[in-house]
Amino acid sequence: MDPNTFPTKGNLILAKNSLALSRQGFDLMDKKRNILIRELMGLIEQAKDIQSQIDTTFRAAYAALQKANMEMGITNVRSISHIIPIEDTIRIKTRSIMGTEIPLVELKPRASVPTYAFYSTRQSLDEARLAFEQVKELTVRLSAVENSAYRLAANIKKTQKRANALKNITIPHYEQLTKDITNALEEKEREEFTRLKVIKRQKTKKKGA
Repeated sequence: MDPNTFPTKGNLILAKNSLALSRQGFDLMDKKRNILIRELMGLIEQAKDIQSQIDTTFRAAYAALQKANMEMGITNVRSISHIIPIEDTIRIKTRSIMGTEIPLVELKPRASVPTYAFYSTRQSLDEARLAFEQVKELTVRLSAVENSAYRLAANIKKTQKRANALKNITIPHYEQLTKDITNALEEKEREEFTRLKVIKRQKTKKKGA
């Protein structure tokens, strides 16, 4: 048997303190969960907006690319694509939201001057290049938002489980323990009071005899 459940005043104090801490912990978990949910809802809205922009920009980019293929020839456009530099300017940092590390993605903008010659190309290629650059930037932003949303969702689930454990297991346990110890101590006090009355009555009888 757990000695902390014995009906003593010390254990009653410990049980009340544990109950108070459990309730405080539940309140903190509940507030944390609500904050994370608000952040998640905001990220979901951002993701929807960015995805909509990507869809629109992709359509414009492919339309411009198709026009460039027709005006310049697919082979020429493919050859020009080989001289486009590989993207290596993405930097990832993190920030914390209620203990959840979420990514902050930085994409350093490249020079607006293309790597191909103007005299041998058409305006449609410039339009396609700019549109795909925008798609790239939007995709980087979307990946950061979606990753952040995934991490927040995982933390919300973990926080919810902890809050449920406090609410349904820990708090009821200490409530019942506090009640049981209090009842046992009160019963002891009643028994002690009765015993003292009996002793006093016996002493009074002896004095009277």
